[in-house]
Amino acid sequence: MSILSVLFALIAAGLFAVGTVFEQKGAMEEPDTRAGLLLRLVRKPVWLVGVLADALGYAAQAAALGVGKLIVVQPLLVASVVFALPLGVRMTGQRIGRREVVGAATVCAGLVVFMVVANPSGGRTDAAGRDWLIAGGVVAAAAAVLTLGAIGRSAGVKAALLGTAAGIIFGLVSALTKATVDRFDDGLLAVVWNWHAYVLIAASLVGFTLLQASLQTGALAPSVTTSMVFETVAGVAIGIVLLGEELHEQAWGIAVSAVALAAILAGVIALAGSQSAPSDNPAPAGDVARPRKRGIPRA
Repeated sequence: MSILSVLFALIAAGLFAVGTVFEQKGAMEEPDTRAGLLLRLVRKPVWLVGVLADALGYAAQAAALGVGKLIVVQPLLVASVVFALPLGVRMTGQRIGRREVVGAATVCAGLVVFMVVANPSGGRTDAAGRDWLIAGGVVAAAAAVLTLGAIGRSAGVKAALLGTAAGIIFGLVSALTKATVDRFDDGLLAVVWNWHAYVLIAASLVGFTLLQASLQTGALAPSVTTSMVFETVAGVAIGIVLLGEELHEQAWGIAVSAVALAAILAGVIALAGSQSAPSDNPAPAGDVARPRKRGIPRA
């Protein structure tokens, strides 16, 4: 496992956490409607700071994918959940209780075990166009169903459904990012004249918009945790199925790595069940205290 990929992935996780909380702070002030949401948000300095942090996080994620494997980088990004919750307390009046602490501890423990045991091997930089098309179709269909299902739901459910849709798309974006970054070895023109970069941009914009709608609900924990869980699940699945990446060569290593990943997801799911209710202290002027989520265009 590349030390550089781990370092860049953790830096990305920290930046994504900052971006998510700042974006939430700006989005929570907006009325609960999608019409013109991004056009209104670009006028808010706090939201723009969040977008800048997300952009830097994406650069760090791309660097991690350039020197490491998708099935390693994606689980490490889950650390953004742990980083985001304390920031949410400070910035948007979220409340952290025993459930959140236990969930965060489980995520951290799972990450430590995974990093120590996982020994990724194999993999390729790209897949056949037909395989990408099938993967993209599955992701698009799942995201569309989840988005439609979020209409008219309560804040927590809506945040979770939209966060899940965004996460699935970001999992595909991560795979496209790796395929795009690896092409830089052949020069800039190899990237510009290839379809991966343009699908990457389009998918990133869709995922980013869904993430902002999820954050707008104010439910940080359900939003950030569901988006990270399903980005990790989708990213790892695509890394294995599409790019042929593998975990530890021996059966015991694969088993322990799988248990560690399960612990990570269990911790995040526990966090997703939290309502992250605002604290009893009044929110700063201009803030609307509601439940809340995670972020990137990362991709």
